[in-house]
Amino acid sequence: MLRQDDGTGRDGEQGRETARRLARDDGFGPNPGNLVLYKFVPDGLEAGAPLVVVLHGCGQTAAGYDEGAGWSRLAERWGFALLYPEQRRENNQGGCFNWFEPGDIERDAGEAASIRAMVERMRQVHGTDPSRTFVSGLSAGGAMAVVMLATYPETFAGGGVIAGLPYKAALGLREALGAMFRGRAKSPAEWGELVRQASGHEGPWPVLSIWHGTADRTVAAMNAAELANQWACLHGAPGPAREGEVAGQRHLVLHDRNGRAVVELYEIDGMAHGTPIGPGEDDEPLGVAGQFILDAGISSTYRIARFWGLGPRQAEPRTEPPAETAPPARIPAEPVFAIRKPAGAGLPGRIAGLWARIKRAVSRRR
Repeated sequence: MLRQDDGTGRDGEQGRETARRLARDDGFGPNPGNLVLYKFVPDGLEAGAPLVVVLHGCGQTAAGYDEGAGWSRLAERWGFALLYPEQRRENNQGGCFNWFEPGDIERDAGEAASIRAMVERMRQVHGTDPSRTFVSGLSAGGAMAVVMLATYPETFAGGGVIAGLPYKAALGLREALGAMFRGRAKSPAEWGELVRQASGHEGPWPVLSIWHGTADRTVAAMNAAELANQWACLHGAPGPAREGEVAGQRHLVLHDRNGRAVVELYEIDGMAHGTPIGPGEDDEPLGVAGQFILDAGISSTYRIARFWGLGPRQAEPRTEPPAETAPPARIPAEPVFAIRKPAGAGLPGRIAGLWARIKRAVSRRR
């Protein structure tokens, strides 16, 4: 997450086509974070269209991540604009957004302020709807998406975080490595207070879709549960979360007292570090598999956008009718989300895995 290889692993005509789809805009105003603005605006986009901000992972580019995750394809079909901030190598040698640097994760400072200025540029030039602005990202981009939701919660209606971490899970490089590899546990109230202090905002808060692979060895899966609990606290949403399956994957949803789905978590069984892609609407493939873009049989791009309410009107609303006597909103004292450890986790699992590899190596020699 701090240093990774190129996130596309692809070249050729398809990659060049994607690069042509994104346009660069250097006139967006104050840029204290020294970032680059790329955008995709479908032909004939109507005024008042939604805007989605997409933040790439380490070592990736805006065009490469767009090709892999398929956001511009979906934007064309459903009619929304895309903003792709891109990191410069002089800011971070790994090409990562600096989600752990104090100077970049506070309101009106550094990279966070640059991204906010880009959002305003899109509103002024393309007339995007300020009430339907969303942000999503992978890995360091996912953690930076959380930074944007925390520092400018009035700007965003929703977020989508893939293999990310809670806001202020780390300050500085050393803490960042520890939070990534081991995770950091806090109570929901402690996590929530970190977000409340970031802007002084009192609500309403953006909804959040969270995705994480159980076999992620770059960012510990417990970070997904801690992030979910951070936002459960902000929404004052009582647990327990409702559990089900979508496309064979564990899916947890937390509703507020009005029956609105405010936090969801997808646990992708056996998936390593990356963005899960798969079929979108009508089972049509969305995205192109590559390094850190993983074919998991389920499209995070499509389902995150659906969770936000984008796309054709759904036959059934995502909310549930409130109970006749709805309980008052409260801050969960205990975590309402939990990530299951994958089979073989821990020391016994590592020993068993090593023994299995030894047996396979011996059998090949025979």
